[in-house]
Amino acid sequence: MTITTDVAIIGGGPAGLTAAATLASRTSARVLVLEREQEAGGIPRHSDHPGYGIRDKRTFTTGPRYARRLVREALDAGASLLTGTMVTSWGEDGSLEITSPRGRECVSASVVVLATGARERPRPARMIPGGRPAGVFTTGELQNKIHLHHQEVGTRAVVVGAELVSWSAVMTLKEAGCRTELLVTRHDRPESYAAFNLGGRAMFRASVATRSRVTQVLGRTRVTGVEIEDLRTGVRRVVECDTVVFTGDWIPDHELARSGGITLDRGTLGPLVDSIGRTDRPGVFAAGNLVHPVDTADVAALGGAHVARAVEKHLDGVAFPEGGAVPIVGAAPFIWVAPGLYQPGLPAPSRGRLETWVSEHVRVPRVTVRQDGRVIARRTIPWPASPGRVFRLPWDLVTNADPTAGSVEISL
Repeated sequence: MTITTDVAIIGGGPAGLTAAATLASRTSARVLVLEREQEAGGIPRHSDHPGYGIRDKRTFTTGPRYARRLVREALDAGASLLTGTMVTSWGEDGSLEITSPRGRECVSASVVVLATGARERPRPARMIPGGRPAGVFTTGELQNKIHLHHQEVGTRAVVVGAELVSWSAVMTLKEAGCRTELLVTRHDRPESYAAFNLGGRAMFRASVATRSRVTQVLGRTRVTGVEIEDLRTGVRRVVECDTVVFTGDWIPDHELARSGGITLDRGTLGPLVDSIGRTDRPGVFAAGNLVHPVDTADVAALGGAHVARAVEKHLDGVAFPEGGAVPIVGAAPFIWVAPGLYQPGLPAPSRGRLETWVSEHVRVPRVTVRQDGRVIARRTIPWPASPGRVFRLPWDLVTNADPTAGSVEISL
């Protein structure tokens, strides 16, 4: 069986649902959202704490309420939603092959929007030795276990990471009756905003071990502790716990993009896109945390709306500039820069910002933009750069780039 639609959106998280609501409300296009989970809403669905919807909805609500609102708005706008549906591959004709409880089907669409999001690297991918005891989670696994399935965890936890999502894990652990003994970060200070660090320490009485790393998980059937190394001295110690949560260290869910032959950005590992979310596969756009891992849900949603407006023009036959796109790259301490292409004549990206990720703290960032060794922009940014959260730069830093010259390099 073949399902025919105008726009197929793969991923029912904030970016995908907002793109669907935007397109369905602004156009007469048939919009279909394909979501592999049984319920749409993405990560906010099992993040049962406040802090969602600030930028896109001008509200302050919990993750589940935010997720339900996004689903409702997409459906009310006229979009269709298929949950429990996995897109497994691309057909030779550009169609999407899907698998669900209904069996195997195909989806034929004029435009595809990839919004499959990002995930945290689990312990095996981080190459941390030890046994395989119960009690080891990522934040997503922890919140799914507690908020969706109402299961118990342990009583004492160590959280690996000290960024925003790490404090989200701490809040979830507290709700489950599990005390966080320690947060561990390789950096010389916690990655999260100062308000979160101070508030988190005061509210949850959790210590943060900076310039430290977990070298081993201890325990046979159940976690009994972790071995931690102080990176300044090399001294190791054991912290007793029965739960370990690995947070952050995000990677895009890019398998479908890669299997479709879409070029991936070497920095983000997501699809390489221009400022309106176009990939190098005709008719395929990408949005949200698939493009860069990872930003907050409301910013991902705004990115979905931004890409939807570009898709709207594409459906109307508007001719976008083609060719002459200039790569945008970052020198250390930048890990990635998104979007990774500057195409003259295209609108600025969502919120008029370049989004970047850095590997070290820079209190007063002085940004220099060069092309072929020539300085084309300099700017002192009035907010610090910090690992573990997106560092945003004004888009006009790159708009003086020469489309006939080489890559644009951004440095600190």
